[in-house]
Amino acid sequence: MEDILHALSFVLIAGAAFMVVILAEAAYLRRQGKTDAYNLRESIANISTGFIYKMVDGVVVAVFITQFYDEVVKLGLQYKPANKWVGIALLFFITDFLFFVAHFVMHKVRYAWCSHITHHSSVRYNFSTALRQNFLFDLSGLVFVWVLPLALIGFDKMSVVMAIELNLFYQFFIHTETIKRLPAWYEAIFNTPSHHRVHHGRNPAQIDTNFGGVLIIWDRLFGTFVDEKDAGKIVYGISHRQPTTLNPLRLNLDEWVAMWGDVWRHKDLRILWKHPDWVEEQYPGARTLPGRSAAA
Repeated sequence: MEDILHALSFVLIAGAAFMVVILAEAAYLRRQGKTDAYNLRESIANISTGFIYKMVDGVVVAVFITQFYDEVVKLGLQYKPANKWVGIALLFFITDFLFFVAHFVMHKVRYAWCSHITHHSSVRYNFSTALRQNFLFDLSGLVFVWVLPLALIGFDKMSVVMAIELNLFYQFFIHTETIKRLPAWYEAIFNTPSHHRVHHGRNPAQIDTNFGGVLIIWDRLFGTFVDEKDAGKIVYGISHRQPTTLNPLRLNLDEWVAMWGDVWRHKDLRILWKHPDWVEEQYPGARTLPGRSAAA
């Protein structure tokens, strides 16, 4: 339990740092005359969804790590690196690659998209957008795509928790329009605000691109990388079922309701594992929820 408390302490410290950065960016942009870059109600919604997500995540991590992780480790490779620094490097690269895989799945499978659409539903792009997360990510089982392989390899459980939290900590800082381009060598290796702005775009050239967490090399290797200069004008939000609410609970739950509504309406279970936009393509003119536009 002491180890879990240490991990939760890190989350609280990171959260405090995030608030300072958000306030600083909002003040800077206001001084620059960009008064629409932040919207108070939207920022509150973003922070609220982030808070709910981390509270649920903390409970899931505590239960999973303490109750199951050690048992899963026994079933796997039980890898123990002879060199500590080699072990740290492997944990970093494998953790980041698994995030890339999980992130790819979240964009390609509607069931998984239900836990990720919240993050993409903002039409503004600032540091508070990073906190706009869905608390059902862990409860949907998607977290296992990230955690179970690390357990089966044999990495220490608290090292895994810290590797994941540090990975997410880095990703907070790529949610901004304030930073333009970083040095070319850095842009070639790491995920940056420039790369991630493309990922959050809803225009055709921007959709399903730049899935990396800390590193952008995975996208370069697997053909999903698009440079910002080649992406065209970036418009934020989502291409179908753009939310019109800032209610934190509805931002978390509406897409789940819409998905199961589509399954019931069309009597088609394929909706669960097809691309999130597949239902609009397969059933043209279908409206997912009353009062929602089919397209953003």
